[in-house]
Formats: sequence, structure tokens, C-alpha cells
Amino acid sequence: MKALRLRSAGNIELVDEPSPQPETGEALVRVLSVGICGSDLHWFMQGNIGDAVLHQPLVLGHEFGGVVEGGPLDGRRVAVDPAVPCGACARCREGNENLCPTVRFAGHSGTDGGLREYIAWPTKLLHPVPDGFDDSTIALLEPLGVALHALDLGHVRFGAPVGVVGCGPIGLMLVQLAHAGGGSSVIAVERLVHRRHAATALGCEVAVGPGDVGSCENTVDVVFEVAGNDEAIVAAMTIVRPGGRVVLAGIPDDDMTRFPASLARRKGLTIAIVRRMKDAYPRAIRLVERKVVDLEPLASHTWPLEDAAEAFTSAARREGIKTVIAVSA
Repeated sequence: MKALRLRSAGNIELVDEPSPQPETGEALVRVLSVGICGSDLHWFMQGNIGDAVLHQPLVLGHEFGGVVEGGPLDGRRVAVDPAVPCGACARCREGNENLCPTVRFAGHSGTDGGLREYIAWPTKLLHPVPDGFDDSTIALLEPLGVALHALDLGHVRFGAPVGVVGCGPIGLMLVQLAHAGGGSSVIAVERLVHRRHAATALGCEVAVGPGDVGSCENTVDVVFEVAGNDEAIVAAMTIVRPGGRVVLAGIPDDDMTRFPASLARRKGLTIAIVRRMKDAYPRAIRLVERKVVDLEPLASHTWPLEDAAEAFTSAARREGIKTVIAVSA
């Protein structure tokens, strides 16, 4: 089979490897499509993500789905939950599997991800999807799960105004979820003009650049930061009202987050931090099936596996919205 391995920062290679053999409790999945996430770009551009460093060639990709070959789900198209928690630690037992300290995660550290033609994965983590979902939509269910977890952490009150800082794929999902969850209005802050236009097209009432956040000061109850830089966090803390809540979902390049303590302290802000998701796939699938959330417009660029290096470069330039790699037909 073909597999795409990251050997060092910026050095990604398409190689031939044997197909994996499923173990007990696993199924073989023929991968259809993989979304490139911001964390994948950290691996590609820097050779690390936070304190996790590339020690061996790694197959990236944790936003993916495919077709099961063999077993009880044979022939079914599925979304793949990339996280394999231990199930036995205190965090898992209390229902916080996303905080499991020994979780294995596709495309991270020593666990190969979805940018290959076949993957063997625990059957219990494969979620069948409706026939009407296209391949890109299946791949985007994972970031939708992250957006849902962020929304849960935001505790958005019905009828409350909401802010989203950073209108990449997850930010644009949050724009839609905020409306669907009863938010009265959404203010978006985004540096790139085409992404501000996308936010408006998806229902955002106000979309401004970082230089105009002063006009939106103290106007929202809850704000979601999905850009991963200090400027975005300051913007989020500027537009949220005193006593409001800021949910940080972005991942900074240098593994450090900085903001003016006086700004957060004087407003008495509550800060929550997103760690992946919590068993969100069934909810995500239902929301897309019911057309509460539309994922198709977000998949703006699709590349074949053979052109994956160009796909990563394009995604790093923030071209379009979401870059998807088509692994097999």
C-alpha cells in the first residue's frame, strides 16, 4: 500500500509498505479521505506539536474515514475516531477519555495516522455514516467533534451573543453551532478576508479584522478562540463582556499562551481550554444528517495522495478553508 511518512520538518515522502493486519477487536479500513488539521501543520512545519517531538517517521492524519473491509462492518463507510484511550485510568473512568494520559492518537507521537491506503483500527471506534455523506464530509466529522466539545465548554445560554476568533474550519463550524444552539448573534474576528466572507455566508452577523475588535468590545457572553496566537486571545478577551467566558481551542506555534493579566482579571473572566473531544461522533453525524451543520462548503481544496506535499504547503498558506487529501476512490 501507499503511505505518506513525515521524516523531518518539511520532509514528507510517499512510500510503499505492507498493508496492516487487524488484531483482535480491530477492523481493516480502506481510507478514503483525510483532512489536514492545524496540528498536522505543526508536525509538518516544525517537526513537533507542543512538547511532542518527532522521533521516527510518522504517518500523519487524524481526520479521516473510509470503507471497512471484513468483519461485522464489512462494506460500511465509517468515520474513524482517532483517539484510543486506555479505558482504565481515573480520567477514563470519570468519563473524560479525552484527558487519558496514555491515550494513543492517530498521527501523533508513535501512532501512525490515516494518510495511507489502509489502517487497522479498533472496531468500536468506527462510526457508520449515512450513504449521503461524501468523503470530505466524513473526514470533517472529527473537527466538528472538537467544535462540539468547545461549545459544551462554552456553556452558551439560549439567546446569548457569541464570538468566534479565527474562522478556519473549526471556527466556521462554531459559527454554525452557536446559531443552532440558540445564540442570538455571532461576531467573528478573522485576519483573512475570504474567511470573513465565509463566516458571513454561514450566518455570522458581524465579521471584522483584528484591527477592528475595538468596535466590538464587551459585546458577547462567550467567545471561542480558534486561531492559536496571542493576538487572537487578546481579541477574544476584548470582545467578551465582563464576567464572560473565553474558550481557548487554538494551538500556539511555540507552545506558549500569553495575554494581559489585567485585562482578564478586571473582567473576571472564566477561561476554559479545549482538549480534543469527548465521544462526539454520534452527535456530529446527527447534526450533519439533519442539515443543522453544513460541512460541504468547508472542504475547499482536495488533493490526491501523490500531491500531498503540495497540499500541506497550500494548507500552511491558509489558502481556502479546509484542505482534504483523497487517498483512494
